[in-house]
Amino acid sequence: MSTNELHGDSTERRSETRAVDERYYSVQFTTQGLASFYQFKLWNISSKGMCILVKEGSQVLKHLKVGDTIEMTYYLTDSQGAHENMKTQIKHITKNDKGRFQGHYMVGLSIL
Repeated sequence: MSTNELHGDSTERRSETRAVDERYYSVQFTTQGLASFYQFKLWNISSKGMCILVKEGSQVLKHLKVGDTIEMTYYLTDSQGAHENMKTQIKHITKNDKGRFQGHYMVGLSIL
């Protein structure tokens, strides 16, 4: 089974221009089957979504699927320790084979 079959179609489907919204800096979550919480810096942030970078081989990837809804804790950029808990859907999981983030997966997030 290919990576695309495991994580859904990796075809880019965004049509809107991505605009930076610096309200959130990072996100933390856990899912069933993971022994601890994982925290990631947010990348490619827009009003309709954002992504995290997950290193290839990370245990987290085995527990995420396109369409999953997870309660995530978002940490605010301008307030030390301030956070908001929000239901978030996994929109895509795309392997990055080239460039700056080679060896990582981009996991698209959408706050519900």
